[in-house]
This record gives sequence, structure tokens and C-alpha cells, in this order.
Amino acid sequence: MKRLALALLILPLAFVFPARPTPTPPQTRPRVAVPREEGPRPGEEVVKTDVDLVVLDALVLQKKTGRVVGGLRREDFKLFEDGVPQQITHFSQNSLPLSVLLLIDRGGCLDPFGENVRHAARAALSHLKASDEVAVMAYHDSVDLVQEFTRDRALVSDALDRVPGHDEEADHCLNRAFYEGARYMIGAGNPVGRRVIIVITGVTSNFDCDGPTGAEAKREVFESGSVVCGLIPRSGAQRMESGIMRTATGIAKIFKVSTLRVNDLAEETGGEVLDDKPENLDRAFDTLVEHLRTRYSMGFVPTNRKRDGTTRKLKLKVAPAVEKSQGKLAVKTRGSYVAPRS
Repeated sequence: MKRLALALLILPLAFVFPARPTPTPPQTRPRVAVPREEGPRPGEEVVKTDVDLVVLDALVLQKKTGRVVGGLRREDFKLFEDGVPQQITHFSQNSLPLSVLLLIDRGGCLDPFGENVRHAARAALSHLKASDEVAVMAYHDSVDLVQEFTRDRALVSDALDRVPGHDEEADHCLNRAFYEGARYMIGAGNPVGRRVIIVITGVTSNFDCDGPTGAEAKREVFESGSVVCGLIPRSGAQRMESGIMRTATGIAKIFKVSTLRVNDLAEETGGEVLDDKPENLDRAFDTLVEHLRTRYSMGFVPTNRKRDGTTRKLKLKVAPAVEKSQGKLAVKTRGSYVAPRS
């Protein structure tokens, strides 16, 4: 409530100060898939990789229809690092297991995790493969681990019923939530799988709470190799609150106030943000799970073997012949990484 009041006070400044463009945040290297020291879990696919292997996920959609394009081959993609063609050495679709961290907002004026949303989450997560693992976290002023990573769907279902109650006096501390979520993912997530953070919230941007800054939270997310996705239970009141916070945090950047936006994280990690009415969110959740299961996983060893810690731009394209047969396509994937240092 205090943050929303501050946002309302800042909002009139939009008519005095023009908005400045948002700078591109620093990125850190994506994860390197390394087998667990204690050996794979039963049914787990192990991928042994070169220490310099850069791994990325990609979702390919038809721009006109939004339909997922599956069945593409390694040779259907062209990958560039700083404009230099790279050889894709590892390639698969829906073969590596998922590590899904469900991050649930429990603060602010509105409760985004009502019974309809709870039911949608339970139904969608039940469609994951048996090898996929799920963890549940809740956040407002603090971050609580409700359920550690597990493949037991009964434990996940029980955890959704044990999510702490909504506290309208508490804040939406996105910086703390993503920082702690990413750190947990690094320590507990399957290192040979694909990592996804799904946040369920009504407010997609906020001022930083005390603790790690939004920039530090982003660095942790990039370091974890996670794709960030958002699910927004849409309503009139939610749109108003979220719109006020989005505008206020945008203006606040003029005064160097630290903020964090879910949409930025999703765009920069190759994820997506979907919304719908709470009673229809099961469709959005199902769509998101379908997209996660049909993402392409690929890896390459850079031709630039310097370990200099520089930021390198990535560009992933589909071959012209594919677009000729499928129509215009959108490729969602990360746009850069930071090379390791010696």
C-alpha cells in the first residue's frame, strides 16, 4: 500500500519529465550443463559438455497465429555471436527435463492466487513429464520456500494448498523474490535440465525493497540460466494497480531509483508473459506449459575462445526456407552472454 501511494505521488511527474530509454542491463554467462557429481537420477538424461559450451533455449512461433513451430532440425537454425556464424553442436526439442520454480506473489492490494488460479496451476503442472521437477516459493516482504524441488506431483499439489495467505499490507518485493529464486535454482535445480521461473503476480513492476537491487537480482537470474515467464490473473483492478506501478517505476528511473520489471526479465531471457481472467487462466497456463515443452535446446562452443569476461551478442535465426514454408516466425531466446574469465 505504501509503494502504491508513492507511485500515485510520482505519477504526476510524467507530465513534467519526459521518459528516458531504459539501459540494457549487464548479462552474465548462461549455464553450462554439467552432470551431477553423485550421478544422474533415475530416468534423468545426462549431457556431458565442453567447459566452454554456451547453452540456450529457443521458442519458435508463427507471428500471425502465435502457433508453436515444432519439428525443426539443427540445420534449420543459424546462430551468430557478434555477427560471426557459430556451429550448433548440441540440439534437441523437449528431451531435457525441466526444473520449474513457481514464484507466487502474496502481497499488495489484490490477491493474484485465488482458487481459480490455484486450480489452473495444479492442472497445468500435472501435464509436465515425469522427469520434470517443480518447486514452490511465495513472496511479499520476505521469500518463503514452500516446497523444494520434487517430481512428486502429490507434494506439489499439497504445496499449492500450503501457500501462505495474502497480506495486503505487505509489498511486492520482486527484487528479493527473483534474487532468492535464482539462487535457489543455482543450488538446487537440475544442472542438466532446462530451468524456468514462473511468477504469478498482479503487479509486474515495482520499486526495489531493502536488500539486493533489481540489477543484482537480474544478474542472479542470468547466472542461473533460467527462462523467466509470467502469468497475470487479469482484472480491472489489477490493470489499474499494475498500470500505476508500471508508469511510476518508469518515471522513477529518471531519479535513479532502482526498480525491476517482470517483462524485462522475460524478454531478456527468452521467456514470455501471458495474462487472462482468473477463471480462464487455465488456458494461459496450459499454453505456457506447452511452450516450455516445445522449446528447442541448443549449445555451441564459441569460435572466440578468449576467456576475457566480455559481453557477446547472440542472434538466432531460422533459415529462409523455413519461413517460406511456415510464414514469418518469431524466435524467443536470450540475446547475449558474458564469456567466462580465465
